Amino acid sequence: MGGGFADRVARQHPDLTADAPDWQRPVLLGVLAFDGVLSALVGAFFLPIYLGSVPFPISGLLSGLVNLALVWAASQWTTTPRLAALPVWTWLATVLVLAFAGPGKDIVFGGTGIMQLGPIVLLVLGAAPPVWFVFRRTQLPV
Repeated sequence: MGGGFADRVARQHPDLTADAPDWQRPVLLGVLAFDGVLSALVGAFFLPIYLGSVPFPISGLLSGLVNLALVWAASQWTTTPRLAALPVWTWLATVLVLAFAGPGKDIVFGGTGIMQLGPIVLLVLGAAPPVWFVFRRTQLPV
């Protein structure tokens, strides 16, 4: 790809994770799993956004896209689909915890009318893209 600079050596590497130290993979997978928790919190708390008087659950879609990016990043650091799906597992666990009432009987997912379907919308839109990616990746020939 191009000549580059005449006095510089090409620094392109086909696999940036090949020379990673042993401690780096679990740490980065842990950070990506924690990002899955943050994605669930942001998606749940911004779920009841309205556009005028109409509910507009765009945070579910954005959470799904963020989860897809997290799973893709995790798949770059591991070869097993179970570990690559770790951000989605932590996202699902966080959404499950948020579905129950807290110690002061506080609820995150609540509302009337169409907003009663908020948790289902968040689950479908937030989990479908990364789950599709993991299933597609496991069925591709190596």
